[in-house]
Formats: sequence, C-alpha cells, structure tokens
Amino acid sequence: MSPLDPRYLPIAATVAILLAAYVFGVGRYDAFSDGQVLLNILVDNAFLLVVAVGMTFVILTGGIDLSVGSVVALATVMCAVLTEQAGLPAVLVIPIVLATGALLGLGMGSVIHYFEIQPFVVTLAGMFLARGLAYTLSTESISMDDGVFTAIAQTPVPLPGGLHLSISATIAVCVVLVAAYLLHYTRLGRTVYAIGGNKRSAFLMGLPVARTRVTVYTISGFCAALGGVLLTFYTLSGNSLNAVGLELDAIAAVVIGGTVLMGGFGFVLGTVLGVFVLGLIQTLIIFEGTLSSWWTRIAIGVMLLLFILLQRLIVWRAR
Repeated sequence: MSPLDPRYLPIAATVAILLAAYVFGVGRYDAFSDGQVLLNILVDNAFLLVVAVGMTFVILTGGIDLSVGSVVALATVMCAVLTEQAGLPAVLVIPIVLATGALLGLGMGSVIHYFEIQPFVVTLAGMFLARGLAYTLSTESISMDDGVFTAIAQTPVPLPGGLHLSISATIAVCVVLVAAYLLHYTRLGRTVYAIGGNKRSAFLMGLPVARTRVTVYTISGFCAALGGVLLTFYTLSGNSLNAVGLELDAIAAVVIGGTVLMGGFGFVLGTVLGVFVLGLIQTLIIFEGTLSSWWTRIAIGVMLLLFILLQRLIVWRAR
C-alpha cells in the first residue's frame, strides 16, 4: 500500500508530535537528551503498553474494552492476596492471575458475539464485575515482600552505554513483538483486519468471525491481567483502587497511534508510539516542575479529540 494513503496521516501526525516534543525537551532541559530518559518512559509505562496492545486487537475489530483498568486492579490484588495472605508461590500465582484475566475476556467476548450485545455494554458490566471482585478481595493496599516479585522488580536489564531497562519493560517489548507477528503474519491477524473492515463480508468469505471476535477479547483480558502483574512488579503492592481510568489511557494510546476507532486499520507499532507520546508529555511536565500533573490529562484529551476528528475527515474524504 502506498505511503501516501490518507489512512497513514494519523500515525504520521503521531511521529511528528513525538519528534517535536522530544526536540522541545532537549532544547529546554539539559538532562533530557540522556538516553535513559526515553528508556524510563518505557519502564514507567510498561504495564500501560501491554494493556494497550490488547486493546489494539479489540479496536481493530471495531470493538471496545472498558474492563481493562478494573482487570489490572483485580490482578494486582490477586497477586498480593495469593502471595502474602494465602502463601502461594509466585510461580503459581502469576499463571492463575493471567488465566483469570483471559477467562474474563473469553466470557465477555462470547456474550458480545453470541448474544449480539454491544461491546460497550458488555465490557462496562465487566468493568464493574472486575472492580467489585477486587474490592471483595481487599479494600486496602497490600504491600508485598515476596522474593520472586521483589527480585523481578529490583533487577535491571543492562544495555550498552550504561543504560538499563526493567524486566517488566523487557516483557512489554516481547509482548509487542508477539502481537505484531500475530497481526501481520498469521491467519488470526488477517481475520482481525477483515472483521474490522466489514464483519458481514468477512463472514461471507468463510472467515472464522465468531472464534476471532472471542479470541481478541480473550487476548485483551490476558494482556490486562499481564499489565496488572507488571504493575505489581512496579509498585510491589496490590490495591483495588489501582488503574482507575486506565482503560481510557489505553484507548487514547491506540487512537493516537493511528488505529481507526471503527476498526480495520492500525498497527501495533502505532500503539507503541501512542504510549510514548503520553509518557513523553508526562515527562515534560515533570521536568518543568511548575505544572500540575492534570495538564497531562488535558493534553491527552485535546490530542484524542484532534485524532478522532482527523480520522473522521479521512473517512469523509474516502467517501
């Protein structure tokens, strides 16, 4: 496909914003050019990146998943309760948490497809369910001193030049690579794009629409649970109040990364760029020191609105 295709305009705009923000930061702050600053954006947002990757699969099919923030919170609480209170080993707790997230996604995907209910309604119910389960397990923050979680949280991954990543960030990079492979080199990925383009046409072509729609919500639930595990590594605690509004950050990252909300077009790489844009804005505000953290939300809101308007303009021109 030609690089001049209008659908590439959102991701081109994302790259332009990312470069402009970085150049501005380098010119204004002395320490901003340090390579570790960029790597820290990945370290600090590894859990968001994983959640956003799962959201990318869902949005590419024309769906939405509002439950991911609550699933992240549930995952952190489960990790804390099962290790600190139930005394289970981390090697058993983590698979249980991931399976729980995948099972929730599987259930929501099945209801969405087989009962033909709007994804917004079903995942909204899933959001309340997961958050309620988290509150049922614990209403207070639970600190963790499990050896495995602590070791993963505190062990850096060395890189050339004296730089480093966290294990969580390394896991997030691996998730991105696997997701990119699935979307661009497998039948599942081709079917995801086909469903987002036109679900009825995909069905008439004999593609496994039902299985794929359920699968993408299962992937989203799994990624949300994995994001919760990574957040647990990051904070070494579990809290039912974690990740409030994270689903909106994930959606914003996906849309700012150029994925069309109506489905059918987008890239995992775009989602990565979207997460970096959000992280870079937050980093600039931290470096400035005089601005409230709420300016991050304002900037994200403005950009999200602009990117949605840009997508609508592209659709209108295509017609």
